[in-house]
Amino acid sequence: MSNDSLLHSWLEDEQAARVRLAGPGVSSMAQLRERSGLEFLQAIGDGVLPSVPIGALMGFVPICWEPGRMVFQGTPGAQHYNPLGSVHGGYAATLLDSCVGCAVHSMLPAGKGYTTLELKINYIRAITDKIGPVRAEGKTVHVGGQTAIAEGRITDAQGRLYAFATTTCLVFAI
Repeated sequence: MSNDSLLHSWLEDEQAARVRLAGPGVSSMAQLRERSGLEFLQAIGDGVLPSVPIGALMGFVPICWEPGRMVFQGTPGAQHYNPLGSVHGGYAATLLDSCVGCAVHSMLPAGKGYTTLELKINYIRAITDKIGPVRAEGKTVHVGGQTAIAEGRITDAQGRLYAFATTTCLVFAI
């Protein structure tokens, strides 16, 4: 697939995701507890449960969720800039924390939750509002009874890597 057609596909995917999503809000503990992690993410992606407020604030949406894998997409803009003239590292950190955490969540049974214990990020190149949409893809490395490990990458439609992360999450009963 050419870079132009891939970019077009990414933009179509993002638009379709935005149409499906419900407005931002917080799900109840009962809604979280009664679903597996994958079912919970599916309900958000299908607009059955509210979309995530941080996604609305930062302008990113869930594109793909499957066991052990989660993809978010957003287009960085001037509102994400730091005073040095590039997108603040917190934008990448938020995308990466979201994709790796949700990758872990996608593997958890009903009644289990998680929280980030550690997040390590390597920034590879500056993100600007000129690069178009970026995707943050998280994949699990290990999911155990008490801890889980995942890794994530932020890339653009040309395949350029902008940041890489690993996380360790605590897994617990809700």
